[in-house]
Amino acid sequence: MSVERIEIAPGFSISRIIKGGWQLSAGHSASAGSDPVEDMFAFADAGVTTFDCADIYTGVEELIGRFLSERKKRRGSHEDIQVLTKFVPDYDALPTLNKQYVERIIDRSLKRLGVERLDMVQFSWWTYDVPGWVEAANWLGELQQAGKIRLISGTNFNTKSTREILQAGVRLTTLQVQYSVLDNRPEKGLVDLCRENNIHLLCYGTVAGGFLSDRWLGDAEPLPPYENRSQVKYRLMIEEFGSWVLFQELLRTLHGIAEKHHTSLANVATRYILERPQVGAAIIGARTAVHLNENLGVFDFSLDASDVDAIRKLMMRRRGPAGDVFDLERIKEGPHGSMMKYNLNQLSS
Repeated sequence: MSVERIEIAPGFSISRIIKGGWQLSAGHSASAGSDPVEDMFAFADAGVTTFDCADIYTGVEELIGRFLSERKKRRGSHEDIQVLTKFVPDYDALPTLNKQYVERIIDRSLKRLGVERLDMVQFSWWTYDVPGWVEAANWLGELQQAGKIRLISGTNFNTKSTREILQAGVRLTTLQVQYSVLDNRPEKGLVDLCRENNIHLLCYGTVAGGFLSDRWLGDAEPLPPYENRSQVKYRLMIEEFGSWVLFQELLRTLHGIAEKHHTSLANVATRYILERPQVGAAIIGARTAVHLNENLGVFDFSLDASDVDAIRKLMMRRRGPAGDVFDLERIKEGPHGSMMKYNLNQLSS
């Protein structure tokens, strides 16, 4: 099987499946006996050459830095690897954020990864109640001009805030957003804006933390305590979508399509998103390479019109989620926001 690629900027292409890094951070460590660097080699050698991480994913930039160093030793270069990191300023630092704070975070990412220039920085902002995201985007632009950043992108910005950044003259290459058969919020305006500005979506949550898989087909509704934060997050999204009964109907629909194409339910859920307008890639949260070959099965088939129609008809019965991209998660006291960790950079501005 061949891993699909897409050029998101002149001379810069990424694999359409991206290996996510959140599951390697504190609280999502790799399984015992698994070497995360060797797992990265397995993904890269299979054609998944793009890795997603963040300044706030504890220890992950350093892990990828080790991988890049080792790949250069074994292969002579790591230029075939694309690393997409993030700039996520602390919630408490937002009111007094300045360029020096931004530059310190960027310099720290450069050091952790062991590179002279960051391939991409995906910029995030916790709350629109505190202004300053446009100014921060412009500071990233200045660091781009200084040669520290190749591409600037956004993470979890809704349509209005994305438009404000673009109107300020900051070129965004991609937007990383949650997008799945459960969560269609990008379709409420953001996709159209991205089409107008040649921005690609990098999508996480396409299998809803594993809920969109054969594992849950016909299973009883899970009750707390949940296994990890990811399961808490996506269980909430199922509630926004509708009842557990409706969710099971969705799983049965996806399972029928999967049997038709001789693939997995999870691959159908991911393929559906990969074929949506403006979608560049899907981020998979694989902790290890144990399911790599199964994940790559997403490139072995395409959905036909009847498949898409069946999925869309089921999705039309949804209750939510309401609002634009990440709007629910920005309510700090709400069920989605209350599980967030807001101050992981721990730098004073």
